[in-house]
Amino acid sequence: MSDRKYRQRGYQDDARERETRSKPAQPPREREPRGRPPLEPRKPNMPGFHDVVRCARCGHVITAAIGETTRCPRCDAALHACAQCVSFDTGSRFECLQPIAARVTPKDAQNSCPSFEPRVTVERITTSPAPSSARKAFDDLFK
Repeated sequence: MSDRKYRQRGYQDDARERETRSKPAQPPREREPRGRPPLEPRKPNMPGFHDVVRCARCGHVITAAIGETTRCPRCDAALHACAQCVSFDTGSRFECLQPIAARVTPKDAQNSCPSFEPRVTVERITTSPAPSSARKAFDDLFK
């Protein structure tokens, strides 16, 4: 055996050595699952989503209905404007997806367009409700 270059099992072994080294055949054991199986599938912790209308200038969330004279409570920008509309697109003709006769300028000024519809976006709810007391907030840290 010392005349071999490699000493791994199986390399240039003769049949006699293989028989002595091989283990007797045993039936495969059945494995039992570890732990208890779950009673029901796990529910993912998915955040909620909600529809939001935001001011095109400052990003403030608008909760009231938008009329022709409605203004943003934070920055006082006109909300019934092309910049707030769903049809506003800088790449299309007259920067509007709706067929209009003439270009409306400026796009962030109040107008009386009949096809105005506020742009609504779907956003993820990232805030959690405020705790009812300071003690409860402290206890929630160590759960």
